[in-house]
This record gives sequence, C-alpha cells and structure tokens, in this order.
Amino acid sequence: MKFQLRPKLIALGLSLTLLIPGVAIAGFDEGFAAYKNKDYETALKEFKPLAKKGDAIAQYNLGTMYDKGLGVAQDDKEALKWYRLAAAQGDASAQFILGAMYEYGKAVPLDYKEALKLYRRAAAQGNASAQYNLALMYENGKGVPQDDKEALKWYRLAAAQGDASAQSNLGSMYARGQGVPQDYKEALKWFRLAAVQGNVIAQFNLGAMYANGQGVPQDYKESVKWYRRAAEQGHANSQSNLGVMYAIGQGVTQDYKEAQKWFQLAAAQGYAEAQSNLDVMYANGHR
Repeated sequence: MKFQLRPKLIALGLSLTLLIPGVAIAGFDEGFAAYKNKDYETALKEFKPLAKKGDAIAQYNLGTMYDKGLGVAQDDKEALKWYRLAAAQGDASAQFILGAMYEYGKAVPLDYKEALKLYRRAAAQGNASAQYNLALMYENGKGVPQDDKEALKWYRLAAAQGDASAQSNLGSMYARGQGVPQDYKEALKWFRLAAVQGNVIAQFNLGAMYANGQGVPQDYKESVKWYRRAAEQGHANSQSNLGVMYAIGQGVTQDYKEAQKWFQLAAAQGYAEAQSNLDVMYANGHR
C-alpha cells in the first residue's frame, strides 16, 4: 500500500484566533472578554483605538475580525491592512496569515516569493504553521527550487511543536526515504504522534504499516483500529481497506455486510478499488 502525503489546506478566515497580550493593556482585556462572549461590537470598539495607536496584537485581532466578518461586514482588504501593520511590527501570527494570503492570492495578487519571505519571518520566530507551510513550499518547489532537505528541516521544527500535519508528512518522508534514508521505525513514530491527534492521513499510514509489518510486527487488529479511525472521518482509501479486511476476515470476524458498508462509502466518493470490490461481492452473491 502506498503512503500518502497531503498538504494542509489553509482555511483563511475560518481557523483564525485572537491573540492575548503578555501584559494587560487598558481596553484590551475588555475587548477580549467581549469577543469571547460573542459581543463583537464591543470587542471592535475596544480593539480599534489600540490598533490605531500601533498595538500589534490589537491590529492582528482587528484583522481577524474583518477576515471573519465579526462585528463588521467581512472585508478582505481591511483585514489585509491590519495584518500588514501587525506583520510590519514583527507579529508572527500576522506574518503567517499575510504569507498565506499571498500564497493563495487572497485580497492580493498571488506571489509565492512574498509568501516565502513572510513565512520565513514567522517561522524564524517559531510559528509552527509558518514552518509547516514553508516546508510544503520547499517540498513542492513552490516559489523556490524543490529541496527535500530544507523541507525536512522545517517539518521537523513544526513537528517538534506538535503540528500533526508536519508530523504526518515527516513520517511519509521517512517511509519513502525522501531526503533521508528510509526508516520505517522513525516513520511509525511520527505517524503515531499525528494519528493520536486525529490526522487522517497518519491514521491511514499507520494502519498500512501494521498491515504490512513495516517497522512493527504485522498486526491486523491494530491495522483495523487505525483504518477504522480514518474511515470514520471519511477517508476513502481507509474505508476501502477496512472493507477488504471485513471481507476476508483479517483482524476482524468476516462480515460481508460490514465489508459492503465500507466499500459503498468509499465507492460513493469515486474510489475505483472499492467500486470494483463491490462488483465482485455482488457477482458472488454477497449482498
């Protein structure tokens, strides 16, 4: 079974969070409390004067509110303005978000070089998301020459901070021997760390390693466990593999109805192998 590697999707405007300052600032605590209580009008009223006075965290938070349309009409250009001001002061979260806006062409012309510059600034300050995105750009040769060694460097830094996507991709690189000597035990370590955080690709790959006995003794029950976790999140390949294990009684009691259920779920997503397995089951009268 092939190992999978999937980039993290940056859901701009959906996964943003407000920052809290290290020391109390008059008006900020009130604004943050109002935000938590979903009183966005008050939050905006408290953050805006601070942002205009040059407070970087208030500028970032104001950008977030315009980005999400909280207490104001959603406005990418206004969000961009405040993110830029915060980023110029060295705010790593703003640098990361601004980098993502340039990478995906949100409210600005798509510009990989500008994205890389901003990611590097945020990554150098320890921002795990920026480290991860920087690694992806090096791995895929996006705006820079493709460089597995540089990708590994940034994946490792993000993975060490607990970023599940970085852990999963680092595991894939060890499993494939991409930029490093192939090492299934090291791959297993990173897949497991990501899998327990719910990363679906890591769960699938962990299931595959137990099924194939790569880096661990072959263990079909453990394989079923991880395939099931990924399958329940809608991962088609895991659904199909789980169907196979029920169909042949590998790690579970043979159960054609359960096999059919998982094949159907994968087939509905257009997964060809599951569609083929369903045809075989129907041809053999296993309905």
